This record gives sequence, C-alpha cells and structure tokens, in this order.
Amino acid sequence: MADLLTEPISTTELRGFRVRRARTSDVPGIQRLVQPLVDGRILLGKERVALYEALQEFRVAEDLEGELIGCGAVHVLWEDLGEVRTLAVADQWRGRGVGHAMLERLEYDAVGLGLSRLFCLTFEVRFFSRHGFEDMGHETVDPEIYNELLRSRDEGVAEFLDLARVKPNTLGNTRMIKHL
Repeated sequence: MADLLTEPISTTELRGFRVRRARTSDVPGIQRLVQPLVDGRILLGKERVALYEALQEFRVAEDLEGELIGCGAVHVLWEDLGEVRTLAVADQWRGRGVGHAMLERLEYDAVGLGLSRLFCLTFEVRFFSRHGFEDMGHETVDPEIYNELLRSRDEGVAEFLDLARVKPNTLGNTRMIKHL
C-alpha cells in the first residue's frame, strides 16, 4: 500500500493526454463521455446534480487541447473500502492507456484517503483483472459492518453487498475487488 502512495504518477503527456482533478466546468463533458455507456446499459446514468455533488471524487483525462477523453471517480464506502465509479474513456482513445492512467490515479487517491480495498461492479472484467482486481464472488464483510452498511442509501453499497433490490440493474456485471 505504501508504494502506491509514494510512487509518482506516471507522466502521460508524452502519450498525448493528462489526468487531473475534475472541475465544475467538466460536468457536461463527463455526461457526454458517459452517455454512450448509459445507452448501452454498461453504466448507470447519473443526474447532473449527482455529478456536481460527487465532483470532488472525480478525475478526468484530457487531451493536450483540453478536450475531455476520460473520467472516473473513487467513492468511499467504509473505513477501508472504496468503489471505482463512472470509469469511462472516449471510443477514439480506448487502447491508448487512458483507462490505465485513470485507474492508476484513482488507486493513488484511494490510498491517500486511507483505503486498502477497492470495489468495482463491471462488465470490463479483463481490464480490471489486468489491473489486479479479482472476482469477489460471495465475499462480504463481518456481520457488524454489514449491518452498518445496510443503513446506507448509496446504491454502490447495495451493489457491494449484492442486495436483491439492485439485482435488476446489475445483471451480467461482475463484482470485483482489489487489495491495495
């Protein structure tokens, strides 16, 4: 875990993009990036207000002209557990290291927050597997923490706990976890 916190983030400008903290002016661009994945039922849609409310969790990737080409967020679920959310890359930039750079930065942020595990719910099993995530199967948390998490209204927590009420929205997705 300490390596992730102390290792410098790789320079991506040589590959024609950079990763930075999201700003309020990025929200329309984030929506544009995410919409094709929402339409394809790969990601759940979020209202614009929800994106503004969660903006401090987001990083964006932009090309050298400032055009948004990727986004992603890390959301804290519990004292040691976070979720990678809304990871998206523009079609024309897929396969060029943007997703890797975004996930690397989100992991760095997670460690900085004190997290030791990252969860994701994804159709992109190969991508996340290449980055150290594993299918979590029926893994849960101890009963006391489980009962605390049940009180959350956050859909990500419900997905992590694999609650029946989120099943219609998660069919075909794989619950994955990485120990940082």
